[in-house]
Formats: sequence, structure tokens, C-alpha cells
Amino acid sequence: MRILYCSSEALPYAGSGGLADVAGSLPHTLCKKGEDCRIVMPLYGTISQELRNTLNFITNFTVPVAWRHQYCGLFWARWNDCTYYFIDNEYYFKRNALYGFYDDAERFAFFSRAILEMLPYIDFHPDIINANDWQTALVPTYYYLFYSKNPWYANIKNIITIHNIQYQGEYGWEVNTECVGIPKSDEYLLEMNGNLNFLKGAIETAVRVTTVSPSYVSEIRDPWFSHGLDPELNLRYYKLCGILNGIDVDNYNPETDPNVYANYSLNNMAGKAECKRKLQERLSLEQRADVPMVAMVTRLVSHKGLDLVRMGLEHLMNTEDMQFVILGSGDAEYEDYFRYMQNKYPGRICACIGFIPELARKIYSGADIFLMPSKAEPCGLSQMIALRYGTIPVVREVGGLRDSVHDSMDGFGNGFTFRNYDTADMQNAVRRSLQGYRDHDGWQQLIERAMKSDNSWSRSADDYINVYRDTLNWD
Repeated sequence: MRILYCSSEALPYAGSGGLADVAGSLPHTLCKKGEDCRIVMPLYGTISQELRNTLNFITNFTVPVAWRHQYCGLFWARWNDCTYYFIDNEYYFKRNALYGFYDDAERFAFFSRAILEMLPYIDFHPDIINANDWQTALVPTYYYLFYSKNPWYANIKNIITIHNIQYQGEYGWEVNTECVGIPKSDEYLLEMNGNLNFLKGAIETAVRVTTVSPSYVSEIRDPWFSHGLDPELNLRYYKLCGILNGIDVDNYNPETDPNVYANYSLNNMAGKAECKRKLQERLSLEQRADVPMVAMVTRLVSHKGLDLVRMGLEHLMNTEDMQFVILGSGDAEYEDYFRYMQNKYPGRICACIGFIPELARKIYSGADIFLMPSKAEPCGLSQMIALRYGTIPVVREVGGLRDSVHDSMDGFGNGFTFRNYDTADMQNAVRRSLQGYRDHDGWQQLIERAMKSDNSWSRSADDYINVYRDTLNWD
């Protein structure tokens, strides 16, 4: 199959979150499995000069943007045997960040239209175009309105993948006149609650709608999770499909990871104890091998479950022999709270405000327990990384956390879970993990099950291939 994977970010060229990890891993895995999957993304100003030096110019053309046409340059490069295409317009993309600008609607309307306009120039006629999130959600809408009846574009199937339904690309209708350019007679495709909504249009016009975990498919049909899109999703439920994301198991490998203090494997776990000792030393925690270390690596925002942590951590620290480490940045109220807790419990709590990738690896490898009490979590990658490093996750049963972490109460799970968004339930799950830690033999068995969990992209890619093949048979 010929698959064009459309993403506003992709590693190693540009990234701000989980989408870049997915776009930088899934297409490569599909290529390894014999599919011709190519990536298209903007040529951002933040891309390093070293990577820019590997780009090859193809051509330039103009792209319709509502009532005007804009310049578009087209480049390509190869990375790990996968082809990347780059959409160039310095006015839109030569900036010091990827998102957060007043004209994001115009920037990504241009990008979405440019993706379709570039196809005749690259000698690549895709069978599947897989758009991702609101930034490329106009691709299926534009295809449906302006390209589907063009013989050259015939028989292309469009898929939209929703990574986080909270971000929908919702704007006032003046954006249509100035940037999007949908005819008046077709505005109903993007209309929701009186506004223009990029993602809603994609749900209407794409052949299939995928999400990043099976549980998230059910959740986004519920008003609690859908951020207003549940009527549209329930009306088109037959399009929905959930595929759990994976991680790069070669990159996240405790046996070879250069960022951990000591390498280790299932056959020789001695290095994990050294990782914990060195991490305690670096973070000025008490040097004790017997105390369980609970860790979080997260954005400090409410939907990550930090309200539960704020209400329950102090009681846990007063009643349990444990250490707590958190790495992340975000809302000031949470940053201040964790600084306060570090000062109140010196040697037992460390708050690392900011994000330091190499320290994140050291926490994944050095901690004993990894806490993710999320209010919402479409997929989550941190729990998969923790499992890979033999650090036992404690998670709320939501989204991809429910699909990848199963409670060890039955003797077969790989972590500890709780269902309700409730402080007492979270505390109970943490306490069960602390009790499990003190059962040395049982804990080693749990670590073994965790490290044997298959969260590879190979598994996920097989599921995507099945969905792609099935989609080709849809009318």
C-alpha cells in the first residue's frame, strides 16, 4: 500500500509532544513491514541546520488560501529508510515555535491544502492519506470538496486520527472567508455550535476515524470526554476504530540506553538498583535501597490528575515509608505546590520543575513505581516507557492506560489500577503498590511481566495495516 502520513510535527525534525513520537515511529515501522509510507510536514524554522543540510529541493508552486494564492516550496529527505516531504513557506513556518500564533488557522489551512496540491509533483499517488489532529483535519474536507472528482486524485481514501479530542481547531466564521475557503453551500460540513470546526469537518468527510487506543473510542462518544463532538461521533460511530500507540523499543531499552546510570536487562537486574542509588544521590534524596520511590514525569496540568496528587500526597507521605519524585512543568499552582512539598519533606520529595530528557530516562530507570492518575489520557506513552524499564505503573483506568496496564491483583497483571477519579482510590492503589514492593519475590515477578509487555510499534503497525486494507474496500 501507498500511505501518505500527514502530521504537523514528526521526529527527528520537529516535535512538541506525543504526536511527533508517533509520526516519527509508525511510518518507519510500516516501511519495515513492506508498506510504502511517506511523511509530510511543514518546513519549520526550528529544524536544525544539520538536518536542513540533508533536504533536497523538488519544486515550487502556489496554493489556494481562500481568495488568494500563496507560494509553496517542496523538499524531501530520507531518514531511517523513510521518505519525508516538507512544505515550505517562510511567512507561515519560519518562526521560533510550532504553534500558538494568532494565525494558526491560516497556517494549517495552507498546510492542509498544500498536501493535496503537492501530490502530482512527487510522483506518488497514495492509496491512503492519514491526517492527524486538527492541524491536518482539513485534508479530508478539501479532498472531498475540491479533489475527489478529479480523475488524477481518484480512489484515495482519507483517514483522520484523533490524538486528543480536546484540540479541535474551532474558530469564528470569519476564518473561512479569510483562510479556509469553503463554499457557502458546504459550510455545514464544518459547522458546530455556530463556529467553524476543523476536526468536525474531518469526522464528516473522512472514510475512517481512528483514535490512539480502543478505550478512547468509547470515551469520546461520551459528553464527559468529547468536548462537544459526541453527537457527531455517535452519528458516525461506524467509522470509529481505536489502535493503541506503541513506543520505540530500541530507543527505550534499559539494556542499551546511554542516558541511564547503569544498563540492565531481565537477565541481569543489578543495574536497576544502581540507577536508583545514583538517582537518589543526584536528587538529594535519602540513600536507601529499601524505600520505594514513586515517580511522575508529566506536564503539570489538571487533566494529568494532579488534583488527586495534591489532595492525597501529604497523607501518603505521613503514613507510608516512601519517596516521591516529579519532573515536569506547567501551571504555576502545581509547580508551587510541589516546591512546597519538597521543602516540607526534604530528603523524601524532589520536585524537578522543567523538562530534562536525560533526567526523564534516569527517573524511568531508577524509580520503583510510576504514578499516572490521569483525568483523561487518550493513549499515554509514559506508562509504556515505565513498563519497558521495569518501573511498575499505578494508573487510573482511563483511555490507553486501561488498555496497556492491567491490575496485578489476579496474579497476571503488570501494574496497579484504580477506576474512579477519587483521591482515596488513588491512595489505595499506591498503598497496594507499596505493599507489593515489600514482597521481594512477588515484586520481581511483577517486574518481569512488566518488562515483557509488548508495547512495540510492530504490534500497532500490524493493526494499522489491517485498518488500511479494510478501508480500501469501503465505498
